[in-house]
Amino acid sequence: MTTLEPATDAAQDNLAALESEAIHIFREVAGEFDRPVILFSGGKDSTLLLHLAIKAFWPAPVPFPLLHVDTGHNFDEVIEFRDRVVERHGLRLVVAKVQDWIDDGRLEERADGMRNPLQTTPLLDTIAENKFDAVFGGGRRDEERARAKERIFSLRNAFGQWEPRRQRPELWNLYNGRHRPGEQVRVFPLSNWTEADVWNYIAREKVELPSIYYAHQREVYLRDGMLLTEGPWGGPRPGEEVRELTVRYRTVGDGSCTGAIESTATTVEDVIAEVSASRLTERGATRADDRMSEAAMEDRKREGYF
Repeated sequence: MTTLEPATDAAQDNLAALESEAIHIFREVAGEFDRPVILFSGGKDSTLLLHLAIKAFWPAPVPFPLLHVDTGHNFDEVIEFRDRVVERHGLRLVVAKVQDWIDDGRLEERADGMRNPLQTTPLLDTIAENKFDAVFGGGRRDEERARAKERIFSLRNAFGQWEPRRQRPELWNLYNGRHRPGEQVRVFPLSNWTEADVWNYIAREKVELPSIYYAHQREVYLRDGMLLTEGPWGGPRPGEEVRELTVRYRTVGDGSCTGAIESTATTVEDVIAEVSASRLTERGATRADDRMSEAAMEDRKREGYF
């Protein structure tokens, strides 16, 4: 069993500063925008985002709805957790189902079965339909190189597209929320957090997460260096051997492209120790869609992805 020394005063000060910054951002958006929404998938980052939003407005309820772009290839444990959290806090959840866009011909299923790249159109359509003008996301700069280029307030044009070379400067904690009708601003309160910060804060605040973040027995098969689990996304294919391993997930995106890692980390403290020793980012280690090209994430973000 792994044991850790209590977090140092400096580490606690860092978490307190990150929490204070995120709460300030939530309140800033509430004051500047008319129709904000929080992207919520039930993953650890969006769960942390919701936890901070609740703190920002407590004892009043969170004044924004939640939005989940549901690929239909989710892990059952995560959807159960999502719905339970929404009910517990009396929140309004808007669900954009990728399957609806496929059924009416606005999208076509990909040959490789991956649906993460199909989320952009349902996301942009739902933002436009509901006239959301500020969209909170759980993206962090340490996740992936394209996300490292994002400002905390990131302007999207009337087509939901992002142009990294035209981002506005952000000095200290001064954020520019100006936008024209039809434009939107993506807001990233966790930009300055690392994966280790997220887990240390989860430990400090005792934030509940879906069970698949912790080590458990699961039948998986190996494809392109990733441990995938059986599901509606297809697989295993002929020649792909199914084995039962002790695994956990570092991120919980679409099941067609999200891999597990072998792990014995059954507690938050175990996960913190494991993350601290890892030399791979969570997306680099477990997301097949980010391996499609060097600029896969940036290309999708330019089109309007999260």
